[in-house]
Amino acid sequence: MVNSKKIVYSIIFLSLLCSAGIVSAQIQPPPGVPQDFTALLTQIADKVGEIVRDLGIIMVIVAGVLYLTAAGNPQRISTANKALLFAIVGIAIGMAAHQIVNIVKETIGAQGGT
Repeated sequence: MVNSKKIVYSIIFLSLLCSAGIVSAQIQPPPGVPQDFTALLTQIADKVGEIVRDLGIIMVIVAGVLYLTAAGNPQRISTANKALLFAIVGIAIGMAAHQIVNIVKETIGAQGGT
């Protein structure tokens, strides 16, 4: 009984393995998705950079609110300073995300992507 299950499972596995080539030939990526891996990474880095930049802009507003509500408290002013510093760093990284990916691609010698 155990051997017959192994045989059946082996036949199913091999048939699925053999049909994978037929199925993969019919799958096409959706429009707008890059064909090569480096272009995909560049596109992902651009989108993540936009999100980080937008969050940095929101954090500048939050830091401003922290300054306004500090009421002279040195600890709260220090917290607002840190929030503003991290927001500016986030905006800079978000704006430079595309160039950072390009520098990494040039360093490792990757081709493709824009």
